[in-house]
Amino acid sequence: MPKPRPEGKTGDAKRAPVRSVKLPATVARRAPKQAELKYVPWNTVELEELNPLLQRQLVVGQDIMIARVLLKKGCIIPEHSHPNEQLTYILEGTLKFWVDGKEIVVRSGETLAIPRNMPHKAEALEDTVDLDVFNPPRADWINKTDQYLRKR
Repeated sequence: MPKPRPEGKTGDAKRAPVRSVKLPATVARRAPKQAELKYVPWNTVELEELNPLLQRQLVVGQDIMIARVLLKKGCIIPEHSHPNEQLTYILEGTLKFWVDGKEIVVRSGETLAIPRNMPHKAEALEDTVDLDVFNPPRADWINKTDQYLRKR
């Protein structure tokens, strides 16, 4: 049995033993996976065609994902929300967003930060190339279960 630790100047005090309590609805702890270094030129990443007006490429890290999204003029991204924080940076072109009751036009060189679970929609006002960064990575995009983007 371990000896009690001194508690200030008042002498030794015994502490009650600590018991582990399993809480409901918690995630089991796993050893963190070692992040790996990746160098990925875009020309080596699969260009996925989601519909005739929308293509994308994904690079996924341990806790973050970047997508290069190519939208033809008139492409509509239907209203949706997700538990992922999103940063959108427009490389070329212009996207009009509807977020939180506001219309926001984001042009080349501009960025939009969309909080988790906030419904949003977008339309390409011209041919557009954007970078979307998500934390955590979008499971529906990785698993290709994002049917809202795949409508023809």
